[in-house]
Amino acid sequence: MTSDYAELLRGADLRVTRPRIAVLEAVEAHPHADTDTIFGAVRTALPEVSRQAVYDVLAALTGAGLVRKIQPSGSVARYETRVGDNHHHVVCRSCGVITDVDCAVGEAPCLVPSDPDGSLDGFVVDEAEVVYWGLCPGCLAAEISRSHQ
Repeated sequence: MTSDYAELLRGADLRVTRPRIAVLEAVEAHPHADTDTIFGAVRTALPEVSRQAVYDVLAALTGAGLVRKIQPSGSVARYETRVGDNHHHVVCRSCGVITDVDCAVGEAPCLVPSDPDGSLDGFVVDEAEVVYWGLCPGCLAAEISRSHQ
């Protein structure tokens, strides 16, 4: 898989470095992980890497479109390698787990603005970000169990 990451980096005109490969591996292994989780995973592979280096790599990978940064309301930034398909997310209000949800309707932007020409105040919309909120199956079961006690 390392060679695939190297090709991704080269294709994005980024130098292939051990920290970049380690961060890509960590984000792939831990979808929707926060920076602390990614940093811990990278430190397992590269004990000498600094927290700032991981932040810098995440910024470079996000800027190059190899990693997507999401930040649901009230949450820290999370990262994933699923990019370019304008998918959405569902977030558990109780435990904070995040799961991917495929695009609501076809291709990006998936949602059509109410403005009939597809723009808003002159903006041409090319992406929509939707976050669904609710309870994951585990938290829902725990809540039902508590309410029946």
